[in-house]
Amino acid sequence: MALDVAIDLGTSRTRIFLPNKGIVVDEPSVITIDLDNDGILAVGQEAYMMLGRTSSKMDAVFPLNGGVISDFGLVEAMISTMLKGVVSSKIGMPRAVACVPSEITEVEKRAVVNAIGGAGIRKVCLIEEPVAAAMGAGINISSPHGSFVVDIGGGTTDMAVISLSGIAVSRSIKQAGNIMDEEIIKYVKRKYNMLIGKRTAEEAKMKIGCVVPGLVSGTYRIKGRNLITGMPAWVDLKANEMVEPLREIANTIVSQIQDILEETPPELIGDIYTDGIVLTGGGSQIAGIDTLIRIATELKVTVAENPADCVVLGCGQAIKFIDNLNKADRGGINPISDHF
Repeated sequence: MALDVAIDLGTSRTRIFLPNKGIVVDEPSVITIDLDNDGILAVGQEAYMMLGRTSSKMDAVFPLNGGVISDFGLVEAMISTMLKGVVSSKIGMPRAVACVPSEITEVEKRAVVNAIGGAGIRKVCLIEEPVAAAMGAGINISSPHGSFVVDIGGGTTDMAVISLSGIAVSRSIKQAGNIMDEEIIKYVKRKYNMLIGKRTAEEAKMKIGCVVPGLVSGTYRIKGRNLITGMPAWVDLKANEMVEPLREIANTIVSQIQDILEETPPELIGDIYTDGIVLTGGGSQIAGIDTLIRIATELKVTVAENPADCVVLGCGQAIKFIDNLNKADRGGINPISDHF
């Protein structure tokens, strides 16, 4: 018995969807390796808890960067480990639908296909992230009606105007969640002379992240190392302070959205004027980002229900189209499909 799966291979998190079961894996895209023998010590949440805490004999790393694979072997090992936890060895090698950023190269697409195929998948089909996000958000992408989707993920922000199952205009930029974390680290270092880790920065972003002053209240205690004394230190970071490191990234996303609107055909612009813009991805939950877009575009802006899951849910919906794709065989792996 064969089984089909959907994989959202994200820079920050990897999600796996099974028909009739839903999302069965939702874990950080992190893997811990033994530096002495290159063995795999931990994957997913277990590996994430080791970030910044490993000894000199091991290393916890993100094997994807900016939406593309930076370490082919580690991605293959990570996917293989995650699949073993949800797919029985008695079931035949599954087919998979996986998502990719809308503007990566053919070489980068092929790397994704090979990495997933190397993990035991016998046929891999790709779908662009904004198309998957639109499907997961409940948009009918096959209609002759323009829909504007902006997916703010960890490694990339992908945005596209979609109509008749295809992309009319798209943009993919690396101003997304991971860059926000880096800016928070820089801000704390600059203002408080304190060094914090990526995990701490991400947790602060999720707790009190805001790009418009006054929308979020409260503080979040961050702990790190004082760069002057070298001693442990802590600071209660205020919500309004988060605006400074995050606002520039949010403004870049808004600027790209405005550029896409200027390139969109008039008929589709009319549809977008009626329906507005739909935000998906974990980054869309940061307070105020929908407000900034609304003010800049004068359009209605809606954050999808369960925005972080939209891409993998859209991939899950696309599973039913696998049999309709090009049947030509390239080394046992189905050729890349731009959309369904």
